[in-house]
Amino acid sequence: MRPILVCLGIGLLLAGCATQVGVPLGGGVARILVASPPALPAAGATAVYRVINAYNGEAQGEIQYRVDQVGAGQVVVAVTTNSAYAGLPHTEVYTAEGSWLRHPVVNHDHPTDYDFAPPYPAYPFPLDFGKSWSLRVNATNPATGRVNSVRVDGQVAGGERVNTPAGTFDTIKIVRTVYAGDFEIFLKETIISEIDWYAPALGRAVRTERKSGWFDAGRASEGGGIFGGNDGWVRGDWSVYELVSYTPAVK
Repeated sequence: MRPILVCLGIGLLLAGCATQVGVPLGGGVARILVASPPALPAAGATAVYRVINAYNGEAQGEIQYRVDQVGAGQVVVAVTTNSAYAGLPHTEVYTAEGSWLRHPVVNHDHPTDYDFAPPYPAYPFPLDFGKSWSLRVNATNPATGRVNSVRVDGQVAGGERVNTPAGTFDTIKIVRTVYAGDFEIFLKETIISEIDWYAPALGRAVRTERKSGWFDAGRASEGGGIFGGNDGWVRGDWSVYELVSYTPAVK
């Protein structure tokens, strides 16, 4: 399994097997948790997250998201890192609501940039308690022109109080299962589990967990399938991203 970057996106700037990290909130959770998206950030707003390898709990470095441009209903974000594990510098683009217009998606443990049309539904406001959605979007690789059909199944799962290096936050837990549409000859599409803990008070996710895997028919054959004890399932990256600091910019 090679180190990869799975980027957090504007849900963090605006905003498998999951570990238990939060304490459920009491009766104070409103029926509509977040009725509308937060105000757009100003250019220069910066969020820093630490990356943890969830398989062994080791810190792998930090990722910085800096808003470069805001306008025409889009937010352009520059992503940089301080370690090779965290990935390469790149640019991400979002709608005013925080849906993805350009963003990496893991394809068999390789982060691949995609342009989405319609936008990838990360946060379909209003974020009503119990709300669920299942949508397909076209994801175009700008380097190759290949178009994948990506399915996103999401749910607003409830409220939790979580601790991060930046402090303790009351959050909304948003769970997504993503089918990446990256079929190859022997490889079935990557299945990605995404969990965001979105803090309404900050207008951003303060913690994100992502885990991926896929079925490799070649490995199943080499292992003899069910008779050889190998079902061909391959574990991919499993990472946790926790907010370390956020610096808003003055508009």
